[in-house]
Amino acid sequence: MKRVLFAVVLLAMLVSPAFAQKKEADRVQNAGRVMKEIMNIPDDIPQSVIDKADCVVVLPSVLKFAIGIGGSYGRGVMTCRGGKNFEGHWGPPTMMALEGGSFGLQLGGQATDFVLLLMSERSARSILESKVKIGGDASAAAGPVGRTASAETDVTLRAEILSYSRARGLFAGISLAGSTLRPDNDANKSLYGKDVDAKEIVFENATAAPPSAHLLLRVLNKRSPVNKSKNP
Repeated sequence: MKRVLFAVVLLAMLVSPAFAQKKEADRVQNAGRVMKEIMNIPDDIPQSVIDKADCVVVLPSVLKFAIGIGGSYGRGVMTCRGGKNFEGHWGPPTMMALEGGSFGLQLGGQATDFVLLLMSERSARSILESKVKIGGDASAAAGPVGRTASAETDVTLRAEILSYSRARGLFAGISLAGSTLRPDNDANKSLYGKDVDAKEIVFENATAAPPSAHLLLRVLNKRSPVNKSKNP
């Protein structure tokens, strides 16, 4: 009986890391699909906006819930342009977590895909180091839409984070304002199979991009290969 129990425990120890790695790899692949689909929408993110983004955060199926007190919960990925000043090609993803809430007269629930563009080095570095309160620690605004829209509007120039969403259902009365975005280093360990934090992934080339990130990186490198805020 003890041998059977030992075998079961050993099997669980072996299977658990593999299961966790697959779960995170699926999340990265899903982020790539979301980004590809959004980029294929006729009136999507303006070229002049994404060309000046240092990092992109993709949060597939963020869950929003509200019965008087609203909240949001999601897991996704963040990829940044390479180099210490974010001037290179898009690099290996780091896993991210979105958590938070808002108060108000709300009732309902919705799953939404979010894409956040980090428009300043300060916001990118802050998120890589610790959790950031959206709209508090880093200024945020709804991103302009339409490929011909300009990135030189007052709102775009002031905001450190521009947000876009794709809703799957009906919901009203809740936003990401007040939510926090932070690195999910436990998920990074599961994805890469070793202890590696967000800053090491982005700034120190600590690991290569996993196969699950190929679609996400291909879409971004094709659409915006150069950071025009660094290389006008």
